[in-house]
Amino acid sequence: MKLLLDTNILIWFLQGSSRIGDEDRALIESGASEVSVSAVSIFEIATKVAISKLTAPHDLAALVTGAGFRALPLGMRHAEAVRDLPLHHRDPFDRLLVAQARIEGLTLITADRQLAAYDVTQIQVGIA
Repeated sequence: MKLLLDTNILIWFLQGSSRIGDEDRALIESGASEVSVSAVSIFEIATKVAISKLTAPHDLAALVTGAGFRALPLGMRHAEAVRDLPLHHRDPFDRLLVAQARIEGLTLITADRQLAAYDVTQIQVGIA
Protein backbone atom coordinates (compact mmCIF):
# COMPACT_ATOMS: atom_id res chain seq x y z
CA MET A 1 0.00 0.00 0.00
CA LYS A 2 1.23 3.51 -0.82
CA LEU A 3 0.47 5.95 1.97
CA LEU A 4 0.69 9.72 2.32
CA LEU A 5 0.79 10.88 5.93
CA ASP A 6 -1.29 13.91 6.82
CA THR A 7 0.67 16.38 8.93
CA ASN A 8 -1.09 15.47 12.17
CA ILE A 9 -0.36 11.77 11.60
CA LEU A 10 3.31 12.53 10.93
CA ILE A 11 3.60 14.49 14.18
CA TRP A 12 1.80 11.83 16.22
CA PHE A 13 3.86 9.05 14.64
CA LEU A 14 7.16 10.76 15.42
CA GLN A 15 6.00 11.47 18.98
CA GLY A 16 4.93 7.86 19.49
CA SER A 17 1.44 9.12 20.34
CA SER A 18 -1.33 6.71 21.25
CA ARG A 19 -3.64 8.75 19.00
CA ILE A 20 -2.50 6.38 16.26
CA GLY A 21 -3.90 2.95 17.02
CA ASP A 22 -1.79 -0.19 16.92
CA GLU A 23 -3.26 -1.34 13.60
CA ASP A 24 -2.60 1.99 11.86
CA ARG A 25 0.89 2.27 13.38
CA ALA A 26 1.67 -1.26 12.16
CA LEU A 27 0.49 -0.32 8.67
CA ILE A 28 2.80 2.71 8.65
CA GLU A 29 5.74 0.72 10.00
CA SER A 30 5.12 -2.26 7.73
CA GLY A 31 7.69 -2.94 5.07
CA ALA A 32 4.72 -3.69 2.81
CA SER A 33 3.71 -0.02 2.90
CA GLU A 34 5.55 2.72 1.01
CA VAL A 35 5.07 5.79 3.19
CA SER A 36 5.43 9.29 1.79
CA VAL A 37 5.71 12.58 3.63
CA SER A 38 5.00 15.70 1.63
CA ALA A 39 7.12 18.83 1.59
CA VAL A 40 3.75 20.47 2.31
CA SER A 41 3.72 18.86 5.78
CA ILE A 42 7.24 20.02 6.55
CA PHE A 43 6.27 23.53 5.41
CA GLU A 44 3.12 23.44 7.55
CA ILE A 45 5.07 22.36 10.63
CA ALA A 46 7.78 24.97 10.03
CA THR A 47 5.12 27.67 9.63
CA LYS A 48 3.39 26.68 12.87
CA VAL A 49 6.70 26.53 14.73
CA ALA A 50 7.55 30.03 13.46
CA ILE A 51 4.30 31.46 14.86
CA SER A 52 4.65 29.49 18.13
CA LYS A 53 1.62 27.25 17.54
CA LEU A 54 3.74 24.10 17.62
CA THR A 55 7.11 22.82 18.70
CA ALA A 56 9.08 20.42 16.55
CA PRO A 57 12.66 19.20 16.26
CA HIS A 58 14.98 21.22 14.02
CA ASP A 59 16.06 18.04 12.26
CA LEU A 60 12.54 17.10 11.14
CA ALA A 61 13.59 16.27 7.57
CA ALA A 62 16.30 13.94 8.90
CA LEU A 63 13.79 12.24 11.22
CA VAL A 64 11.43 11.70 8.31
CA THR A 65 14.05 10.13 6.07
CA GLY A 66 15.52 8.24 9.03
CA ALA A 67 12.11 6.64 9.59
CA GLY A 68 12.33 5.29 6.04
CA PHE A 69 9.67 7.61 4.65
CA ARG A 70 9.85 8.86 1.07
CA ALA A 71 10.01 12.61 0.59
CA LEU A 72 7.26 13.82 -1.74
CA PRO A 73 8.11 17.17 -3.32
CA LEU A 74 5.41 19.68 -4.19
CA GLY A 75 5.14 20.07 -7.94
CA MET A 76 3.28 22.46 -10.18
CA ARG A 77 0.76 19.75 -11.13
CA HIS A 78 -0.09 19.29 -7.46
CA ALA A 79 -0.51 23.01 -6.88
CA GLU A 80 -2.60 23.45 -9.99
CA ALA A 81 -4.87 20.51 -9.08
CA VAL A 82 -6.09 22.35 -5.98
CA ARG A 83 -8.15 24.52 -8.33
CA ASP A 84 -10.38 21.56 -9.19
CA LEU A 85 -11.07 20.50 -5.60
CA PRO A 86 -14.44 21.38 -4.07
CA LEU A 87 -14.21 23.68 -1.05
CA HIS A 88 -15.00 21.01 1.53
CA HIS A 89 -11.96 22.21 3.43
CA ARG A 90 -10.38 25.66 3.35
CA ASP A 91 -6.98 24.78 4.83
CA PRO A 92 -4.49 25.19 1.97
CA PHE A 93 -2.06 22.63 3.45
CA ASP A 94 -4.75 19.95 3.58
CA ARG A 95 -6.02 20.81 0.11
CA LEU A 96 -2.50 20.38 -1.27
CA LEU A 97 -2.15 17.01 0.46
CA VAL A 98 -5.46 15.86 -1.04
CA ALA A 99 -4.32 16.99 -4.50
CA GLN A 100 -1.01 15.16 -4.09
CA ALA A 101 -2.72 11.97 -2.95
CA ARG A 102 -5.06 12.07 -5.95
CA ILE A 103 -2.37 12.75 -8.54
CA GLU A 104 0.15 10.28 -7.10
CA GLY A 105 -2.40 7.52 -6.40
CA LEU A 106 -1.65 7.51 -2.67
CA THR A 107 -3.87 6.61 0.27
CA LEU A 108 -4.09 9.60 2.59
CA ILE A 109 -3.90 8.61 6.24
CA THR A 110 -5.52 11.31 8.37
CA ALA A 111 -7.60 12.06 11.43
CA ASP A 112 -9.23 15.10 9.82
CA ARG A 113 -12.92 14.30 9.43
CA GLN A 114 -13.43 17.11 6.90
CA LEU A 115 -11.10 15.40 4.44
CA ALA A 116 -13.49 12.42 4.24
CA ALA A 117 -15.64 14.54 1.91
CA TYR A 118 -12.97 14.38 -0.81
CA ASP A 119 -12.87 11.76 -3.50
CA VAL A 120 -9.47 10.38 -2.54
CA THR A 121 -8.59 7.02 -1.02
CA GLN A 122 -8.19 7.51 2.73
CA ILE A 123 -7.65 5.79 6.01
CA GLN A 124 -9.38 7.75 8.74
CA VAL A 125 -7.54 7.33 12.04
CA GLY A 126 -9.57 7.66 15.21
CA ILE A 127 -12.96 7.42 13.53
CA ALA A 128 -15.24 4.65 14.74
